[in-house]
Amino acid sequence: MYHFIVNKGSGNGKGFIIWNIIENILAVKQLNYQVFFTNYPSHATEISKEIKNGVIIVIGGDGTIHEVINGLIRSNTSIGIIPAGSGNDFARALDIPMNAEEAFDWILAGDERTVDIGRIGDKSCATVIGIGFDGKVAQTVNASRTKKWMKFFRLGRMSYIFSVFKVLFGYKPADISITIDDKTEKMKDVWLVAVANFPYYAGGMAICPNAKGDDGYLELCVVHGMSKFQFARAFPGVYKGKHVSHPSIKMLTGRQIEISSSSAMIVHGDGEIIGETPIKINIEENALRVI
Repeated sequence: MYHFIVNKGSGNGKGFIIWNIIENILAVKQLNYQVFFTNYPSHATEISKEIKNGVIIVIGGDGTIHEVINGLIRSNTSIGIIPAGSGNDFARALDIPMNAEEAFDWILAGDERTVDIGRIGDKSCATVIGIGFDGKVAQTVNASRTKKWMKFFRLGRMSYIFSVFKVLFGYKPADISITIDDKTEKMKDVWLVAVANFPYYAGGMAICPNAKGDDGYLELCVVHGMSKFQFARAFPGVYKGKHVSHPSIKMLTGRQIEISSSSAMIVHGDGEIIGETPIKINIEENALRVI
């Protein structure tokens, strides 16, 4: 049995268009399925918690996937992805086709794999947990009145870049204490800490290029000691992963991470705001079955 969870509004209506395509394919192939449409925040989490067997197929973006996995952890239910968002970073990391029909064929082939999940308390995150500057950017993007129109014109990445520079001029870095697997380090003037299970976030930014998603480790990118000008200059390199060699950027690896800061830093997971520092993050191995 295939259980579809569809965010019709994902990608500014792309989710609904893709569902119509998939619905026609289901009729031709005479496959057994049921469909649920999300109507409000966290609805996908509520739906996925009630599904006890079969395959959940998500038609939506990273935000919808984030909601679904928070209902599925340690479940026997597998998840399939048909990308319909503006970023689609989880699908990108798993090499899932961006074309809807090809992605559905991928699911029907039935090849299953298990991936790790980042955990903050009772919250699960598939791709990247961001602390500090990018948490503030995520908050700004989600509240932006221009986000809808940028998505309409397929400029989702531009929405993020616009918000980066909007936040940049008023943002103040903080001092942090970071503990990775019982080793503690103090760092000053920290702009952001990205804790990655997979390499990408924000529509293709390779913030932690070496993150694997199935190796039992989290990769960290710590940006510190930069002026605003230096930060703006280094920013474009993130899309190709070229930032990792910058002297003010530190790349780290660990399984358990604790972060506290001199002033509260906003935290997002998969682009969704989930709290502020201090936080504890850990990796949960083989927590999610993906088909």
